Amino acid sequence: MDLTTDYLGLKLKNPLVPSASPLTRSIGMARRLEDSGAAAIIMASLFEEAITADTETMVRFLHHQETGFAEAGGGFMPAQDDFASALDQYLDTVRRLKESLSIPVIASLNGVTPGGWIKHAADLQQAGADALELNVYYVAGDIKLTGAEVEGRYLELLRALRGHIQIPINMKLSPTFSSVGNLVTQLAAAGANGVALFNRFYQPDIDIDGLRLQSTLRPSTSAEIQLAMRWIAILYGRIDGLSLGATGGVHNAEDAIKLLLAGADVVHLCSVLLEKGPAHVAPILAGIEHWMAEQGFESVADFRGRVSALAVPNPAQFERANYINVLDSYSVPAGVRV
Repeated sequence: MDLTTDYLGLKLKNPLVPSASPLTRSIGMARRLEDSGAAAIIMASLFEEAITADTETMVRFLHHQETGFAEAGGGFMPAQDDFASALDQYLDTVRRLKESLSIPVIASLNGVTPGGWIKHAADLQQAGADALELNVYYVAGDIKLTGAEVEGRYLELLRALRGHIQIPINMKLSPTFSSVGNLVTQLAAAGANGVALFNRFYQPDIDIDGLRLQSTLRPSTSAEIQLAMRWIAILYGRIDGLSLGATGGVHNAEDAIKLLLAGADVVHLCSVLLEKGPAHVAPILAGIEHWMAEQGFESVADFRGRVSALAVPNPAQFERANYINVLDSYSVPAGVRV
C-alpha cells in the first residue's frame, strides 16, 4: 500500500505531519514521533518577540552597564558572544534534529514584520532545515487597516524571504481573510510552495470575578476540520505546484481521510498528540490504511481530491448551497414549542 505524498517538493512516506508544538521542541519527543510514523515534523516556532527581547536584554545589560565604569572598557563586562541567544539555540536544535532524524525537518518562524527575518531564514537554511513554515500570526486590531494592507504584510514578508533563500516556504494562514482563494493565488505567485489552512488564533478569555483578561488554551476538536476541508476542496487542483496542508482539528483517522478526500497533501497533528502523546500517530496511520483496504485504494494518490470542488456533482455544496441545505434540513426536536 503506497501512502507516500509530495509536500513542498519533499517526498514524504505518508501524509501525517506533526505541527509546531512543544513536542517538536525536544529531540527525544521528535524521535518518538518519527518512530510512531510521522512523515516529517514542523519545529516549535521561533518567535520574533523572543529574538527582539534577546537583543534588547543584551544591549541593556552588556552595553548600557559600561556607562561610568572605566573597567568595562578593559574587559570587565562579558562579551555578547558568550551568551546563546534564542536564535542560536533554535539553530542548534535544527542541526541536532537533522542529525537525529531521517524524516524532513521543517523550521517555523512566527512573526509579523520583515525585520531580521531574512537573515534568520538564511541561518535556518544553512543549519539544514528542509523547508520553512512562515506563521504570520497577525490580528488586525488597527481599525484603520484595510484588508489589502493586511494581505500586503504577508506578501511583503514572503517576497523578502523568497529572494534570499532557496528552501521551500510554507505559509500558515488564518481563516479571517475576506477572499482566501485570491490571497492563496497571490502567495503562490510570490513564491510560496504551500499553504497550511488554518492557523488557530488563541482567543483571550475574561475572568468575570477578577474583571480582567486571562489566557486560555482550549484544544481543538474534530468539528474544526470542516473549515479547512471546505477551502482545501475549493483550492484543490486550481493552483499548479502549490501544496495544501490541513491543520486544526485532526484527532483520528476519519478526520485525516476527510481532508485527504478534499484534496490535502498532508494533514497536521497537534492537539491530539499533546493530549495522547507522540505514539498516537501510529493508530491514525493504521486507521487510514484500514480504510484504504476496505475501499480498495492502493495509494493515497488514488483518492486524494475525490470529494473536491472539481470532483463533486454540485460544487456549490462547498459554498452557499450547503448553508441553505443545512437550514432547510433542520427539524425542531420533539417536545420543543416554537
